Amino acid sequence: MDRSLWEYRVPLGKKEVVVRFDGGRLSSDGGLLWLQALDEEMGVCALLAGCIREWRDRRRVRQSIEAMVRQRVLAICCGYEDCNDAETLREDPLLKLALGRAPESGRALASQPTLSRLENAVTRPDLVRMAEAMVKLFTERHRARPPQRIVLDGDATDDPTHGQQELEYYHGYYGCHCYLPLLLYATADEGEEELVAAVLRPGNRHAGHWVAALLRRVVARLRAAFPETAIVFRGDAGMALPEVYDYCERAGVGYVISLPRNSRLLAKAGDDLGAAKAVYAQTGEKVRQFGELRYAAETWPEERRVIVKAEVMAQGENPRFVVTNLSDPDPERLYAFYIARGEVENRIKELKNDLLSGRTSCHRFLANQFRLFLHAAAFLLMQGLRRLVAGTQFARGQVGTLRVKLLKVAAQVRETTRKIWVHLPTSYPYQGAWMHLLGRPRPAPP
Repeated sequence: MDRSLWEYRVPLGKKEVVVRFDGGRLSSDGGLLWLQALDEEMGVCALLAGCIREWRDRRRVRQSIEAMVRQRVLAICCGYEDCNDAETLREDPLLKLALGRAPESGRALASQPTLSRLENAVTRPDLVRMAEAMVKLFTERHRARPPQRIVLDGDATDDPTHGQQELEYYHGYYGCHCYLPLLLYATADEGEEELVAAVLRPGNRHAGHWVAALLRRVVARLRAAFPETAIVFRGDAGMALPEVYDYCERAGVGYVISLPRNSRLLAKAGDDLGAAKAVYAQTGEKVRQFGELRYAAETWPEERRVIVKAEVMAQGENPRFVVTNLSDPDPERLYAFYIARGEVENRIKELKNDLLSGRTSCHRFLANQFRLFLHAAAFLLMQGLRRLVAGTQFARGQVGTLRVKLLKVAAQVRETTRKIWVHLPTSYPYQGAWMHLLGRPRPAPP
């Protein structure tokens, strides 16, 4: 059926509303123009694409690797996380424009089968180079102003699986078949948490598996770029492993890591807990006190400093323990520094919920790791967009908010002999943010 002939009619007072598919070349993603410019400045897609060796006969190539990577990453930013979405987006005028093709006369973008071949052609050496590129994007962004301190926050999260993917297993803690990605974020001084590593792991791994090895690799590159910068690692109880402490101490990396409570720790913290219970008995109000002790598990070569949070409330006692090698004498300040890692949970939610990084539904494990890198690249671009709108109402907007308010803008695209016209809605309510973006300086691409 010719869609241009289809119409829907409904009365409205003395008039009739007529709906037809004859509006011309329209796109729902006017903000792709900003993502295109931002990617050219940051070099995210070009750097990742450069890590993939060309496996095709160059004489028959119609879609370059860089174009396919950019097509997938920009689509993910706009909410099209599934590779199958490529079939409906191949002729989208603004996505074509963002990839440097004329919206009408330019050739179509890559199809779903073509993109799937790319995902399944990526090799382990390609992925290793992409992992290096993730760290390089961070160091290059901060090279002009080296930070005084970099805080690394590690966390594990579940990625449920629903098919016959390689290395997916049932995980008892999460109660599902899944992968277990390991994410590492870096915060330069007082900036935002930036994703520097995203490692897909089999679903039957411990939360701390590969943490020490990942730190070794990332810290080495950070030290090479910023030799005078202090580096601190924060992790939850899943990363409370002797190999993590040992590496950090050998490498001169500070750490604050949550310790699972046990009978020995509770006994050693008895005085602090007793004092907190006494205050609660008198006041009936929640009590939180801080102290510290020296503690060594059986596998530790020596005692380490442990911060104690003795908390008593109506629901009962809630003691917490954090092991650290930092020298700050104030245990409360050290504990506050540890719990500040909670902000990383918001970044993980953006990656998982807004950018749907769990779409690792390929059969091959390596292809799913590549997909995780594509979603990580989309996250970096959306973070870059958030930095660009600093000073506006979107300065702290979540990725989902930025997409709905800044990217999802209806646009009519017309191609003439000399120009390509992009017409945006006159009634668009967030024109001020666009004016802010238009007025910013445009640095040269790297």
